[in-house]
Amino acid sequence: MPEWGQGKNVGPSIWAVVAGFLAVVILSIGTDAGLHAAGIFPGLGQRMSDGLFVLATTYRTIYGVVGSYITARLAPCKPMKHALVGGAIGMVLATIGAVATWNKDLGPRWYPVALVVGALPTAWVGARLLLMGAPREWS
Repeated sequence: MPEWGQGKNVGPSIWAVVAGFLAVVILSIGTDAGLHAAGIFPGLGQRMSDGLFVLATTYRTIYGVVGSYITARLAPCKPMKHALVGGAIGMVLATIGAVATWNKDLGPRWYPVALVVGALPTAWVGARLLLMGAPREWS
């Protein structure tokens, strides 16, 4: 079986990671918009309560698992490696976001830290869920 990123697998490997990211972004933005429209989240520019940040952390964690499952499912080989690469990219992006907003009063500081810390574990769980039902040679 070819290794990650070798030969013909580069395109499908990139697509697998991008598809997982798109799923997470679309689900997250859609849920955010729905919660704003329903009046659960306050209007844009208004600070949310810590409880609402817990809610946002919860669904973003679930969506991270779903996105990583999608990445693993679409991977041409080594689904765990693909999902963890996606998780590592997510961790870097979350770190950039945390650094960029650290001294701004946008919410509790634990929230961006939770996104950084949760990126790799959610990636592992998403791939693991796929692999639990996968044929032995795919592990």
